[in-house]
Amino acid sequence: MADLVYLDLGRAAYEPTVRLQERLVAEVRADLDERAYLVLVEHEPPVITLGRGARAAHVTASRDRLRREGIEVHPSSRGGDVTYHGPGQIVGYPILRLDLHGRDVHRYMRDLEEVLIRVLARLGLEGRREKGRTGVWVGSEKVAAIGVAVTRWVTYHGLALNVAPNLEHFGLIVPCGIRDAGVTSLARLLVWPLTVAEVKPLLVECMVEVFGFAGATPGDVKFFII
Repeated sequence: MADLVYLDLGRAAYEPTVRLQERLVAEVRADLDERAYLVLVEHEPPVITLGRGARAAHVTASRDRLRREGIEVHPSSRGGDVTYHGPGQIVGYPILRLDLHGRDVHRYMRDLEEVLIRVLARLGLEGRREKGRTGVWVGSEKVAAIGVAVTRWVTYHGLALNVAPNLEHFGLIVPCGIRDAGVTSLARLLVWPLTVAEVKPLLVECMVEVFGFAGATPGDVKFFII
């Protein structure tokens, strides 16, 4: 198995990262050496994304309110409902050949949950799955969301882990269409300050473990102009 190449974009807007994913999907599909990518980003400006199963009523804030908050709204080709991305949240977009990992989308989402559960374990937190609901929870609150897309057995979109985002922004939507549970963050759960920069290496490390990559190699972002 080849290395996982990870691209740390820092902070970037949503639409350019979608275009980057599309480019990487085409590259992975054409590549014969089993290369896979993981794009890491904090979305700025913050954005509400509407998955293929999104309901308009799950964006509860008015357009004026969203404009005042500086939050964009974009449709997304991923599965799922409405979600929020912004600074303080790590969004990870794995672009990999699912035909090399079981050709099973359900298993793939469980593997992404396992990645996140292992990241939390390294921080002394017990993450768990919630039956019938995709994502990772601590107690009764959701700390990480997952929404994926697959084209010709190549994955894109992915996961979002709340490190220290503005949790008030989740009140502008019905996150993932779930009304009866709250949203939390690592900053709220831990007794010490934690940065996105500290969590990113853990996410890469756990991706390598769960998916069985040979290792992880940083990609030169200069060659992936978005």
